[in-house]
Amino acid sequence: MKSDRPFSSSSLQRPEILAPAGNWECAKAAVENGADAIYFGLDRFNARMRAQNFTEADLPQFMAFLHHRGVKGYVTVNTLIFPKELAQAQQYLRTIIAAGVDAAIVQDVGICRLIRHLSPDFPIHASTQMTITSAAGVEFVKSLGCQLVVLARECSLKEINKIQQQIAQQNTSLPLEVFVHGALCVAYSGQCLTSEALGGRSANRGECAQACRMPYELIADGEVVDLGNRKYLLSPQDLAGLEVLPDLVKSGVTSLKIEGRLKAPEYVANVTRVYRQALDRVMEELDAGTRREGDAGNGVKKSFASSQENYNLEMAFSRGLYTGWFGGINNQELVHAHFGKKRGVLLGEVTRIRNEQVTVRLEAPVKPGDGIVFDCGHPEAKEEGGRVYGVVEKGKEALLTFGRSDLNLRRVHVGDKVWKTSDPELDKQLRQSFAGDNPQFQRPISLEVYGEVGQPLIAIARDELGNIVQVESAIALVEAHTKPLDTNRLQEQLGRLGNTPFALGTLTNHLSGAVMLPVSELNRMRREIVTQLEELRTQPKRWQLHSDVSFQNLLPSSSPKKEDTGTRGHGDAGNLSQTLSASPHLPISASSSSPSLIVLVRNLKQLQAALQAGVETLYCEFEDPRAYREAVHLVRQQAQTQKEKFLPHPPHLPHPPHPTIWVAPPRITKPGENWILQQVRASKADGYLIRNYDQLQFFAADRCIGDFSLNVANPLTAGYFQQRFGLERLTASYDLNITQLEDLLTNCPPHWFEVTIHQHMPMFHMEHCVFCAFLSEGTDYTNCGRPCEKYEVKLRDRVGSEHVLQADVGCRNTVFNGTAQTGAEYVQHLIHLGLRHFRIEFINETPDQVQKTIHHYHQLLQGKITGSQLWRELKLQNQLGVTRGPLGMSALRS
Repeated sequence: MKSDRPFSSSSLQRPEILAPAGNWECAKAAVENGADAIYFGLDRFNARMRAQNFTEADLPQFMAFLHHRGVKGYVTVNTLIFPKELAQAQQYLRTIIAAGVDAAIVQDVGICRLIRHLSPDFPIHASTQMTITSAAGVEFVKSLGCQLVVLARECSLKEINKIQQQIAQQNTSLPLEVFVHGALCVAYSGQCLTSEALGGRSANRGECAQACRMPYELIADGEVVDLGNRKYLLSPQDLAGLEVLPDLVKSGVTSLKIEGRLKAPEYVANVTRVYRQALDRVMEELDAGTRREGDAGNGVKKSFASSQENYNLEMAFSRGLYTGWFGGINNQELVHAHFGKKRGVLLGEVTRIRNEQVTVRLEAPVKPGDGIVFDCGHPEAKEEGGRVYGVVEKGKEALLTFGRSDLNLRRVHVGDKVWKTSDPELDKQLRQSFAGDNPQFQRPISLEVYGEVGQPLIAIARDELGNIVQVESAIALVEAHTKPLDTNRLQEQLGRLGNTPFALGTLTNHLSGAVMLPVSELNRMRREIVTQLEELRTQPKRWQLHSDVSFQNLLPSSSPKKEDTGTRGHGDAGNLSQTLSASPHLPISASSSSPSLIVLVRNLKQLQAALQAGVETLYCEFEDPRAYREAVHLVRQQAQTQKEKFLPHPPHLPHPPHPTIWVAPPRITKPGENWILQQVRASKADGYLIRNYDQLQFFAADRCIGDFSLNVANPLTAGYFQQRFGLERLTASYDLNITQLEDLLTNCPPHWFEVTIHQHMPMFHMEHCVFCAFLSEGTDYTNCGRPCEKYEVKLRDRVGSEHVLQADVGCRNTVFNGTAQTGAEYVQHLIHLGLRHFRIEFINETPDQVQKTIHHYHQLLQGKITGSQLWRELKLQNQLGVTRGPLGMSALRS
């Protein structure tokens, strides 16, 4: 596929097309169909472990191939890294950097630190797994040394533009990348714990079990809601940003990312080609608009995708195509809920079944050999389908016949939808696009030609990457009496670039007078230009790589010196004194020897029950942060009552502890949502549970504890949050099993941490509002009628488990595992390791259940019962449905 596009003259930056590659064939499909860059994983530490992936040994040859073709290659290192994996990860990163990879896409904060420690200039791209939704998130990853940010898929065009505006004003600009096509996760990437909760597999470790694609029943106030054949309540349509490409270009995003490292090479070829050609048209029209109007925003048609392109995208892979969150929130459109698997193109509807023939009212073309499936509204069951054997078209209908015994027509009904799932002819065309060894997609080069009689011909060639070569003729130019070297002749001879990675873009003729040169010499110069450009392209990137440093230089001390009162470790030695002096927080004492129980509640009744149970440290996570004022008042009132109870207080006895209250902002903060954080701070709580980068910034002068959503899984990450932000404690990642948690506690001061030992795992955390989508006809909070305030809602899965659904003040939903999980059996071991802060969380328990559970955990921490006794006791009560959670299950697996 030849690319004749010249270099863009538009003032707008041309974004790169970034394509996925799960194997060599997919990589070739991407390259030959116009990808500017590809991203791929190796055999470890990547978020698509089910892909074939590449090996470290492949890297030198693979990168040479990509660079020869003018394509960049980014390695995904986008999983959390556990403590004992740091040495392995370090060697892995050294190999990646030495191989000349163009960047690493990274999730783990500690790995960002390690890369920058190993190499001061190797590019780091902040993965969408880092859940970046705001300018504060961009600033955070810039401080880590990242050079590009992959925004969360949930960001709208309006929000992307706002982020661009804010980071420009704050002088923290980084290039932004957005997903433009492919599967949409219903949950925020990096914040989905469903696979961990239900199957012991972690999406943060590349092992997503795709529970969002399964059917669920909606239960409101104990009654099943009749939704007809809408059962796939958490399965979004696939993202297709083709229609908003002009807006994305005008927003200034640097990279347009296509999802699909688990997809076939035909998918990669198909989608890459469609977006390459569409982007070329957008840039041409923007250029034309700039020239006509003097305004880059004019001259672009809103709808420019052809019916063939839409067809190709649907055939590539489709659960339905939609612009996702680019246009803002529309809960009625995002999830149609009819199915959660690939369908393809809607072919039509069955109108008649007779004599082994099926008549279909057509909405798309069909031909013999196409694969179809009949949709009777039950995609969870076995569906009838097969290859079309014969087609007889009659107006808008077609009579379809199939091979003998290919399908059971008794299971096909009038009114069934028919989906075209396979187009062998299209697949053949796509495979031809990347077949063979000769380049099929050629990238433009520009040529400038100089010379005069008696002097050599000089040709200067530039490619899009900035490589430049100069070639001179071996013989001098002579005066031409006939057929001088005009621009047309130069283009004809120097533009013969077949079977090379190049196509002639622009040629500028600076020749003086009528001159000539033998065709054979022009051909030699052309070949020399190609050879020299190829040599420049394939030279490996030479990133700086320190041989005398190690991740161990970044490890905090597990035994703080006496003068270090406890909140900070000894990580980046050069910056530690500076961060200590800059911290606004008073250090907390590490001398407390008795274990402490922390209780998180989600309503005022639970809070009152926890106070009555004698809990000293309380966390509140309410849907409405305005209720935090009353919660704080209740706790302060309890503290005053306790104070009065002990008056007059004997001077020789220690003061009894007073309960403290910490309140939680929502897990996601987007542009324009600081009003929510202001409401949270207005409660004047003792401190705040920090969930994201905006909150690190907003509550910088307050007492703060880092929650699990910061994904602290290794000492390098823990050290960064402690040393740079002075958090009083960090909540260990929910991805850690007991062995990995032990490794974390022995490589850091254990008083840095608290561990959640009892909870209903927050599985899906999502922008998609199930309340709005299925209990109203509204599209968002402005017209939904607030069903989240009227109903108690659960989602029942295929095995009958009922999971609790809750909304927050930003209308984001969380699905909590209906079954509570406990790590009680490991508490004594954790105490022995020096851990003193243990958290239990409630979701919808009654006050009595809250008090009984707290009582058991108090006994456990006091050594009056064992973890197994607690487990058995709660199991016998059968009120909380406690099972062994990730601490226990993961340990048993390991």
